[in-house]
Amino acid sequence: MMLMKANTEDYNRIVEFYKYVIDNTASMEECGRWIYGQHPTDEMILSYIDGGYMYYAEENENLIAAVAVTPFQGEDYHPVKWSADLRDDEVAVVHILCVDPKRQKCGLAKEIMNEIINVSKESNKKAVRLDALCCNKPAHRLYETIGFKKCGTQNWFASNTGWIDFFLYEYLC
Repeated sequence: MMLMKANTEDYNRIVEFYKYVIDNTASMEECGRWIYGQHPTDEMILSYIDGGYMYYAEENENLIAAVAVTPFQGEDYHPVKWSADLRDDEVAVVHILCVDPKRQKCGLAKEIMNEIINVSKESNKKAVRLDALCCNKPAHRLYETIGFKKCGTQNWFASNTGWIDFFLYEYLC
């Protein structure tokens, strides 16, 4: 499996893939709580594509996963007590990781995260960071199994959840 960088020609199929995953993931309401149009949004996906941060994996020309990885962290990550004090541009941040429901619990998300870690190391990033809803226990298990450390909790507002706690994770490269 190899992640490929998305371009504007991939926009429609990536949007449709996120909608498909949201509609067909049994635990979505409990764990991820994504509602297309609230999170993720068309604008969000387009901005990730335009920035060169959107990636996907496919099998037999069908999408099986999508993820955005920014080569920097935003100010919302500044209040967290990270294990390493790094500049924003020394960090890669994982956003909206999504796997085809037929491929969930098969190791694909772990494979993608390991590829993100390897690419981040090759790009001289010192850490990979991400946030996950406090209720998304499958994601917590995935990240902790790979070696991510929970570094804090932030209470943020999201249009699809309202005010809710997010766990912040870090993997030092």
